[in-house]
Amino acid sequence: MTLDLPMILRSLVAAALAALLSTLASGASDPPSADTGREPVRVFIFAGQSNMVGSDSKVSDIERFPPFDGLGEPQEKVRFQYCIGREQKMRSDGWVDLQPVNGVVGPELSFAREVTGAIDAPIAIIKCAAGGTHLGGDWNPDEPSGFEMYPLTMELVRSALAELDRKKVPYRLEGVMWHQGENDMFNEDYQKRYGENLANFVARWRKDLDAPDLRFYVGELCTKTIWGMDLRPRMHAISVGQRAVTEADPLSEYVPTSHVGVEIGGGVGLHYHYGTLGQLEHGVNYARAYLRNIGALEDEDRGLKKLPFRGGRTVKLFVLAGHRNMEGERAFVQELRDVKGGKKLLKDQGDIAYRYSVGGDFKTSSGWELLGPCGPYDTFGPELSFGAALVEGKVKNVAIAKFTHSGSQIVDWTPDGSVAVTRNLYPRFIEFVKASIKELRSKGYRVDLEGVFYHVGENDMSFGPFRRGAAGHIGQLIEASRKDLKESKLHWYVSQQPPTDHKDVNGIDVMSEVAALAAADRYTFHVPTEGLPPQEKQLVISTEGIVALGAWLAEAYLAKQ
Repeated sequence: MTLDLPMILRSLVAAALAALLSTLASGASDPPSADTGREPVRVFIFAGQSNMVGSDSKVSDIERFPPFDGLGEPQEKVRFQYCIGREQKMRSDGWVDLQPVNGVVGPELSFAREVTGAIDAPIAIIKCAAGGTHLGGDWNPDEPSGFEMYPLTMELVRSALAELDRKKVPYRLEGVMWHQGENDMFNEDYQKRYGENLANFVARWRKDLDAPDLRFYVGELCTKTIWGMDLRPRMHAISVGQRAVTEADPLSEYVPTSHVGVEIGGGVGLHYHYGTLGQLEHGVNYARAYLRNIGALEDEDRGLKKLPFRGGRTVKLFVLAGHRNMEGERAFVQELRDVKGGKKLLKDQGDIAYRYSVGGDFKTSSGWELLGPCGPYDTFGPELSFGAALVEGKVKNVAIAKFTHSGSQIVDWTPDGSVAVTRNLYPRFIEFVKASIKELRSKGYRVDLEGVFYHVGENDMSFGPFRRGAAGHIGQLIEASRKDLKESKLHWYVSQQPPTDHKDVNGIDVMSEVAALAAADRYTFHVPTEGLPPQEKQLVISTEGIVALGAWLAEAYLAKQ
């Protein structure tokens, strides 16, 4: 998507990249090696601030997340050098086996496993990161200040590569994984010039390392954190600068990460960092971006040539929508066998068609597929048990279309959106529903749009200003959707888990407000989900609860028939 950037930002970015882009060659530079018969080590550099360090993550928590089991152990075939931290820096003694540092989880752990599982080539990782650092200051290659991260990183990289040279190990620089930007939004000048500064930063890396074709993977800032809510305009400004660079530079790529898991804090539960789960998913995102770029990642094509409907030409279409729990942030397929009725949900449901876009288009289906587990990280949402319960309730010709973004808030779903225009979901949501209907009709089916099943945003319930406006925003979404879909009686089932219980927000009775919204509209139904199985953390529903949520939503629909 092309952004409507201010003219001054466009010109600054273009100017910073002009000299660089004219020097790009068609292939990678030759690795410094005396032994051309050996497969060169592919060297990746991880750099940035706290969400690159792995702040607020714990190695001991990895076992809580089955898809990432074992990543707390050293990866002996992956070389690793690092310098991590601010005042007290943790440094490796030359190259070591890849492993957690200081008991925290960095994205390099899951990145390495994902990459080495997909390609038959040795890899090495150099990491230099420190929390609370600025691109405008600490990482400034021209006038570094503060912790002077740019010269520190250059020194580390050159030293690590020199050691490979001394050992006559062939290598090539493969890419830089960059995740930074939050701290620049607190300085007005840094914020305004982030795109210009990033373009200059990228160009200097390539020049100073004599690597004109060095690729950069720029990680999206996490909008699921508290800063993604109360500092929304500033976060947006940084993202505009990042996108300007990655759109102008063919060797830079914007990597979506705003949908990944976020650590749950005390009090109302909001946090600033990804934490353990988010860091592990963070690394997978970078790995898949790299593997896709080199043609080593084949997305599974589950698209159906023939839809599974029998007896009649009318399809009942159910739309599922919402945030982290509708997406299934902490529901893992590996745990389904231990949930009552979960085993059958592990298999594709042969009589239900499924179409999806999750994580804000992070992962999308290949047209219509059979309903089955297909989340981005061995995850799943309530669609599995929802579909199964509908079939058990004798509903025929079921199609489910699911549109979610766990890094969103309710305001992003409204027609007006917010100042962070690139986060506005409403147009994409409506287009997704229209496309789902159109595709079914193109195959000769009549379509009955049975309803939208929307699970209320979890983070909105924890941030006072958003909690206060939640019911109104939902009302705007419902009204606009009926108009734009030309369905004046479109049924909305609004499910809502018990909101955050904390003195800072308890004065806003959002449960009653959403219930009142539904009571005033004969086609809107409030589905409170009190009594879900216990969840480990507030805000996020885990595997057993997600299965229960899907069944409850189906029961709410069946009760109205």
